[in-house]
Amino acid sequence: MLDDSEFTGDHVWWMTSRGPSPVVGTAIHNGHAVRQSLVDRMALSEDERLREEDPFTAETIHDLSNRIVFQRSRFEVDLNRARDGAVYLRPEQAWGLDVWRKPPSEAEVAESLSLHDAYYGMLENYLRDVEARYGSFVVLDIHSYNHRRMGPAAAQTALEDAPEINIGTSSMDRARWAPVVDAFMGFCADFEFLGRRLDVRENVSFQGRGEQTRFIHERFPKTGCAIAIEFKKIFMDEWTGVPDWQAIAALRSLIAASVPVLESALREVA
Repeated sequence: MLDDSEFTGDHVWWMTSRGPSPVVGTAIHNGHAVRQSLVDRMALSEDERLREEDPFTAETIHDLSNRIVFQRSRFEVDLNRARDGAVYLRPEQAWGLDVWRKPPSEAEVAESLSLHDAYYGMLENYLRDVEARYGSFVVLDIHSYNHRRMGPAAAQTALEDAPEINIGTSSMDRARWAPVVDAFMGFCADFEFLGRRLDVRENVSFQGRGEQTRFIHERFPKTGCAIAIEFKKIFMDEWTGVPDWQAIAALRSLIAASVPVLESALREVA
C-alpha cells in the first residue's frame, strides 16, 4: 500500500487504492494543497485554511484496502458541496470567512469545477467496480469538525450538541441500511478508545447532507450505503493544528477493526 506522503504535491488531485473488500474509506477534506494561481488571490493564511479542513482523516482510513484521499483543499473546490456551491465565493459559504483578496476569475472557477466533475466521474467508476465484484458496498465518508470555534481559550461546544463521533444518515434509505448503520454505531460505541468509550450519536451536529453521500445514494440506491462520519477534533488542537498521534492511532484502529463488522452486516442486507 502506498504512503500518503508521496501524494501531497500541488500536482496531485487524489490518491486511490483498491483491494479485496466491499468497504471503502474516503477522506475528501483531508487535502491542504491549493494551486498557485489561487493562493496568490487568497486572503486566508494557511493556518486559517487548515482550521476548516479535515487534516489527518486520511490517517484514520490508512489500513483499509479501498481508500480515496483528496489532496486538494476544500478552499480550492469542496467536493462535499453541490457543483453550484463547490467554490466558496461569498463569506456565508465559508463560515463567514473572507476567502479572497482578489476573487477568482470565471476561468479559475471553471477550472476548479472541472476537478469536481472529474472526481465524481472517477468515484462512480470506482464504485461500479466494487459493486460488480461484491454486489453491494459500504462507504465510510470520513470528516472532522471543530468544537472550540469561539477561540483557543474559549469553552468547547456543549457536549449535548457535539458527539465525539457523529453519524450522518439523512440521505440514505435508513430502514434498508439499518443492519449496517446500527452495527457500525454499536461497534464504535463499544470500542475502547484510550481506556474509555466514545460518545457516538446519529444526526446531531451533522445530518449527512453532503454531496458525496447524496451522490452515492442517488447513483447506487439499492447497493451503496454511504455513512457520513464526523470525528470531533479530539485528535488534534484545532487552533494550532498540532496532532495527537495516540488518538489518531486509536481512531485508525477503530476504522480498521470495523471492517469485518461492516462486511457481515452488509451480507444481511444482501
